[in-house]
Amino acid sequence: MGAFKQRKNKRYNYTPRFYKGEGSPFEMKHKFDDFRTTVGANKSVKAKLTSALDELKNSPDEDANRRILIILAVLVVIFLFVIGFDLSIFFSR
Repeated sequence: MGAFKQRKNKRYNYTPRFYKGEGSPFEMKHKFDDFRTTVGANKSVKAKLTSALDELKNSPDEDANRRILIILAVLVVIFLFVIGFDLSIFFSR
């Protein structure tokens, strides 16, 4: 089963001689990685989706959550309009 495993990248832990700081100065990291729960070890797509939904549910910023839901609803309505979906089935006469 070794044919289906992904190869891990080799790490080179070089520390400059006169660098006085924490960590490596060559570490490439996004500035928001400390605040995200979906960044980290390679997880499956389902695990990433569930962690993103948990983060959305437990987020202290309710305005951002509401904004995301409004944007999503507008995009769905625009999509239904573009494909010509008949919205009259939702309304009774």
